[in-house]
Amino acid sequence: MSPAARLRGLKPDWISDPRVWRTEVLAGLVVALALIPEAISFSIIAGVDPAIGLFASFTMAVVISVVGGRRAMISAATGAVALVIAPLNQEHGLGHLIAAVILAGVFQVALGALGVAKLMRFIPRSVMVGFVNALAILIFMAQVPELHDVPWAVYPLLAGGLALLVFFPKVTTVVPAPLVSIVVLTVVTVAAGVAVPTVGEKGELPSSLPVPGLPDVPFTFDTLTTIAPYAFAMALVGLMESLMTAKLVDDITDTRSDKTRESIGQGVANIVTGFFGGMGGCAMIGQTMINVKVSGARTRLSTFLAGVFLMVLCVVFGPVVSDIPMAALVAVMVMVSFATFDWHSTAPGTLRRMPAGEIGVMAVTVVAVVATHNLAIGVVVGSLTAMVVFARRVAHLAEVTAVTDPDGTTVVYRVTGELFFASSNDLVGRFDYAGDPAKVVVDLSAAHVWDASSVAALDAIETKYAQRGKTVEITGLNAPSADLHGRLTGALTGGH
Repeated sequence: MSPAARLRGLKPDWISDPRVWRTEVLAGLVVALALIPEAISFSIIAGVDPAIGLFASFTMAVVISVVGGRRAMISAATGAVALVIAPLNQEHGLGHLIAAVILAGVFQVALGALGVAKLMRFIPRSVMVGFVNALAILIFMAQVPELHDVPWAVYPLLAGGLALLVFFPKVTTVVPAPLVSIVVLTVVTVAAGVAVPTVGEKGELPSSLPVPGLPDVPFTFDTLTTIAPYAFAMALVGLMESLMTAKLVDDITDTRSDKTRESIGQGVANIVTGFFGGMGGCAMIGQTMINVKVSGARTRLSTFLAGVFLMVLCVVFGPVVSDIPMAALVAVMVMVSFATFDWHSTAPGTLRRMPAGEIGVMAVTVVAVVATHNLAIGVVVGSLTAMVVFARRVAHLAEVTAVTDPDGTTVVYRVTGELFFASSNDLVGRFDYAGDPAKVVVDLSAAHVWDASSVAALDAIETKYAQRGKTVEITGLNAPSADLHGRLTGALTGGH
């Protein structure tokens, strides 16, 4: 390949393809519009000025577009992060909050370098489906307050926005339907002078760009001990939501992402955000769905422009953006909720075929997320439930069958299955210690010994036979099982 050809191969798609460029630019604009009310709302949750959330959304999106491991994913100020750091801001003030954001970024870089992203492979599919469905429910629930105790004109505006979102893509996909819906509803409300809730009523938009600086806190050990618990909790919640979102985007786009790079990138983005006075954040699932699933974006350009457009809209076009009716953005988010929910997972035919345990895990994940409004907690609870279900299922796979020699001097017990703490607990009770002949053979050629609990169970079996003057021979251990048994047998209870 010639140098020129190699150079062309290194160029991003949006440089060489105008259609991709158009899609990415318009997607970034739509996401920026959707980010404004969300960032203001999360600022209120955290107890800070709306500009703090908007600055965070700007810096997070711009930085992660460069250092992140998942293209087209949107990172900004989020509700989960706001909930974690709100008590710190309430008790100690904004300076401590900013310092915690920077420390959280340091924790995320360290956790990313240690390979925390590899833990994603232990999250079962049923938890992932529950996570997605719970996310869709939360997105919808977040729109309900915008439809309560509002002027009647909000409802026809919402209906019109939904109609545009459904039918406009059937006419053309050159311009994203969400952008058309927002523009049309804004023009209608302004031209007709309709009094409905607008973006401007959520909070005052910033009139200047953020400037870097150090947090206003004493640089002492007491400060560190104060912010460290909040910073670590923020780091974990942020990584959990970001990695789950990255995995979701992987599935939607049928591409792979670098989860380790994404983990470290989230940390770098939070460090930069902290130094620019932002409240920190992580991947935003709703806005990511707007970018990837609704608008069709696939490159880093859309993420970068979402941040840039956000600040341009606030600083330059603040009065215009303030006139956007909330009904337009609610319509977009309702459509995102509908598109995000995995309807196939709840279809009667699917539920009839799925094991009850899998359905239970999915349901527990959804309930935990919706009850706590915390996606990270839901994933942890769902994963723990899946582990319990799996352990109970596998525990019953260990079978024991006995065959006595014709001469009556030897009995062979054949053990089949996986021996670990759950299955080995019942193993000791499957032998006839009093009635068996003097020689007992335990054949493990069709089994695998996984842990110390299983070795302890085998030791207990030998002890019980020895107390009756009988001998036990354990045979058929595969190499890993023999190695584990050889190292631990007799050492767990002080001998047979």
